[in-house]
Amino acid sequence: MKVTAVKVLIAANVVVFLLQGVSNDLMEQYFALWPLQPVEGNVYFRFWQIITYAFLHDTHNISHILFNMLGLWMFGTEIERYVGPRRLLVCYFASVITAAVTQLLIPSLFGAPAGITLGASGGVFGLLLAYAVMFPKRKVVPLIPPIPMPAWLFATIYAGIELFLGVTGSMSGIAHFAHLGGMVGSALVLTQWRASLRRTR
Repeated sequence: MKVTAVKVLIAANVVVFLLQGVSNDLMEQYFALWPLQPVEGNVYFRFWQIITYAFLHDTHNISHILFNMLGLWMFGTEIERYVGPRRLLVCYFASVITAAVTQLLIPSLFGAPAGITLGASGGVFGLLLAYAVMFPKRKVVPLIPPIPMPAWLFATIYAGIELFLGVTGSMSGIAHFAHLGGMVGSALVLTQWRASLRRTR
């Protein structure tokens, strides 16, 4: 079986998830993304959390990691075949970082309560955007509603929903702005790739 970057990322997420289950919340305390402002009088944010949070998931909700890994597999596998493992990882981690920065800065402007952030969603949303740009006409079938649609439309609808939910504060407890921030990171990487391609021509 060929080892790919996507498989390594999925394996790392699964291993960390299992470790979380026996860590008595210690993993979340040190490696989840904590807000910049104090929580109960203490600041728990550390710089490494802008990456490590993406490998943690809610151990009380198995669907959290399952849906994220499904998205990572669906979009990441095709992107890796197209651009190679190095560029796939660059796009993914750029999305993870911009998702974290967005989550640290934006929700407080809308009065959202301070809380921890964890999960690979920011990176997955970044890959969703990259997939939609690279394969805009490829058909995607969402779970709800299960209607086939081109990838560009799927990504556009999802981005619109996340923006609406983030601004209105609906479905609190989900990092909607982090998802959008992940798309921003992916867009920046794609723009840089296109600029480099034009220069080589």
